[in-house]
Amino acid sequence: MAFNKIWYTVALGLLLPFSYAHTDFFTSIGHMTDLINTEKDLVVSLKDYIKAEESKLEQIKKWAEKLDQLTDTATKDPEGFLGHPVNAFKLMKRLNTEWGELENLVLKDMSDGFISNMTIQRQFFPNDEDQTGAAKALLRLQDTYNLDTDTLSRGNLPGVKHKSFLTAEDCFELGKIAYTEADYYHTELWMEQALKQLDEGEVSSADKVYILDYLSYAVYQQGDLGKAMMLTKRLLELDPEHQRANGNMKYFEYIMAKEKEANKSSTDSEDQVEKETEVKKKDYLPERRKYEMLCRGEGLKMTPRRQKRLFCRYYDGNRNPRYILGPVKQEDEWDKPRIVRFLDIISDEEIETVKELAKPRLSRATVHDPETGKLTTAHYRVSKSAWLSGYESPVVSRINTRIQDLTGLDVSTAEELQVANYGVGGQYEPHFDFARANEPDAFKELGTGNRIATWLFYMSDVSAGGATVFPEVGASVWPKKGTAVFWYNLFPSGEGDYSTRHAACPVLVGNKWVSNKWLHERGQEFRRPCTLSELE
Repeated sequence: MAFNKIWYTVALGLLLPFSYAHTDFFTSIGHMTDLINTEKDLVVSLKDYIKAEESKLEQIKKWAEKLDQLTDTATKDPEGFLGHPVNAFKLMKRLNTEWGELENLVLKDMSDGFISNMTIQRQFFPNDEDQTGAAKALLRLQDTYNLDTDTLSRGNLPGVKHKSFLTAEDCFELGKIAYTEADYYHTELWMEQALKQLDEGEVSSADKVYILDYLSYAVYQQGDLGKAMMLTKRLLELDPEHQRANGNMKYFEYIMAKEKEANKSSTDSEDQVEKETEVKKKDYLPERRKYEMLCRGEGLKMTPRRQKRLFCRYYDGNRNPRYILGPVKQEDEWDKPRIVRFLDIISDEEIETVKELAKPRLSRATVHDPETGKLTTAHYRVSKSAWLSGYESPVVSRINTRIQDLTGLDVSTAEELQVANYGVGGQYEPHFDFARANEPDAFKELGTGNRIATWLFYMSDVSAGGATVFPEVGASVWPKKGTAVFWYNLFPSGEGDYSTRHAACPVLVGNKWVSNKWLHERGQEFRRPCTLSELE
């Protein structure tokens, strides 16, 4: 019997379109899209491998069926069967040759192509840092947008196109990552969600014993001793011999007994102090809370009198020749600080060109270290950015000229156009664009003075989240593709305007692309003259 040759072709994979090694995938949705293509290629490779295995098994199956019939007939009358000379010859041939070919076929490894592809692609895979970063992003979104674990687990988010859900195992993984960060608050939330889904009958590889072990300790770390004991008892019902749980139970009982003794000596005055402290905590509104409220659209509302001062208009850049006959649409977003938005100010074609130029260069966004004056990455800025010069492309040059014409400021001393793409839960927490008095060397290397103003293009719509907010004044500016916002960071006197402290809210759903131009003081002496008052 001659076995057909099995041709197994697996493409070695369309390598990712970027030639660099791993670079914080979780900080840029733009770069994560390349991983989708990688995974699709691996699926194709896997399916080819499955086809090859199926083809191999099909040949073995046919051989087995044929021999099953033949041996059934032969064993009923061995001598009569072998009395036929052809049957005798074929028996010799099968046992001497064909069974050896079958053995080779069974031993043939059909996975070589798939494994080769995996080896090539693995160098571009995300690592533990990416997985942890993406997990922390979910926790950040949960806090910022007041999402409960069940909502997030079921994928019930506003504006989603492709609904997805978290399994009990996924919830357990989120809880573990929070635990390793000593974030016991989120550990409790996600371990409870994992337990809830298992209790509801979800089939999962997640083990209730492990979940309860993490959960009871997280609860204890937050001071809820009674709940920790209840969870530990439940764990021991599932695994009475669990060494750590038995030890914890004895410790919890000891602590509980000590607390009961201590409570006897507590006074009413202490309770009163506690209540007063709680009231103060509620009245006190720290920046973080204001920032998160603004991100949710719950910020301060401008009074009707102030709203009447906000207008929309056709703007010609103070009689700039390029815009006298074709003025642009401009509207006021806020009065103090004055924030204006330009509508339809960058075309879809220009946006795509800028994105294509920037994407191969995107790297983890950095911030100025006030102590060293150097650029460094920071956990509070989750995005990737690239810098584009005017001489690289006529599109970038045209954009720079447009900014100069409409602001009246000299862009020759400005920084290059910065393009940013935000990652999973991408954000930039409250910060100033200008250097404060305690940061005299922040822009020393540039030699162009402080950042006088900021121009920010929105190059994509965002389904949910992603607002630019100003916590000091309660302003929220929402992304709208093709628009740009502009504000001054410094007063005409050169003093910093602290009300311009702003933040980029986490992207809840969607992909956020922006580009910005930071304009500097040098060259603006006659374009925006100084005043005698510090705050004017």
